[in-house]
Amino acid sequence: MLTHLEKLHRMALDLLFPARCLNCGREKGYICPDCMETLERLKPPVCPVCNLPIKNNRQCDCRYFKSLDGLISPFVYQGTIRQALIQFKYHNLRAIAPLLGSLLWECLSSRPVPSDILTPVPLHQKRLRWRGYNQSRLLVDHLSKLSGIPSTQSLLKIQNTPSQVDAKNTHARRTNVESAFMVAGADFFGKRVLVVDDVATTGATLDGCALALKKAGAITVRGLTLAREI
Repeated sequence: MLTHLEKLHRMALDLLFPARCLNCGREKGYICPDCMETLERLKPPVCPVCNLPIKNNRQCDCRYFKSLDGLISPFVYQGTIRQALIQFKYHNLRAIAPLLGSLLWECLSSRPVPSDILTPVPLHQKRLRWRGYNQSRLLVDHLSKLSGIPSTQSLLKIQNTPSQVDAKNTHARRTNVESAFMVAGADFFGKRVLVVDDVATTGATLDGCALALKKAGAITVRGLTLAREI
């Protein structure tokens, strides 16, 4: 919860430096209403597990899943949403987190899944110190406030693996994150868990998280991301 002083500080910044749309540049928020309408949504039919569009002769990524029970993503990872997530993740645009969190809540409201607890995909401590924040945790903070679903940070990344962006293929991505995560405590025992991240490519990271969560007693583990690479 923001203090009164923090609210005043934010209002002053908004007056001095109004948010400009990342797509068209107008001073109507980081994604203005007109550009919001142009975001490409993932449309059915999609695989109920890995959330990829169902096409003839296409093999789903979920054939690789070992532990993840499903994935939900409202948008295709391209255009304005891709630009927004890059700015959010790599260029310190933390101010966009409330907007992105509200988009996740809109998605979850329209496609509800049984969830007892939220958790972000964690960063290793070295990467967290280098970046200064975990973008997935910011998303979870806002989503938890909007949904009323409690959250926890007890899913940890214990191996400082190379970035998934640098992995050459699905096998490399899966190998990259095997045994990379662990759980501290009993927050997830007997719970239906929703793991939140910014974007899903193959789902390997989410599947690695799900493996650790199920070892810690989670009943089901599903992923929720803003965007899906197709």
